[in-house]
Amino acid sequence: MIDLKAIDIEGHIFFSALFELPKTTLIYVGNNKGYIMCSTLDIGQLNEKLEDSNVIAGIAVEVKTVDQLLEASLEAITYEAEELGIKKGMIGREALLKMV
Repeated sequence: MIDLKAIDIEGHIFFSALFELPKTTLIYVGNNKGYIMCSTLDIGQLNEKLEDSNVIAGIAVEVKTVDQLLEASLEAITYEAEELGIKKGMIGREALLKMV
């Protein structure tokens, strides 16, 4: 199943996508500047092999819904996200608001 939605966070529109895959779920929330995802994303790859792309991203672990992702603490962030003031441990909702 794929579930795509627009969500409003304090008057800012973000898009969410939830993909139910075999034995896992892929969850994304973001805008045209950056995004947060479940731990399926590999921050190390983004920071090391794609550093020149300046990706703004963060991950949270053990989340199964978009709402859980918005309230979860970020376990890892990209260097570019850190430049925006996003910190490891910040909840997803707060990190997204740094991306507006």
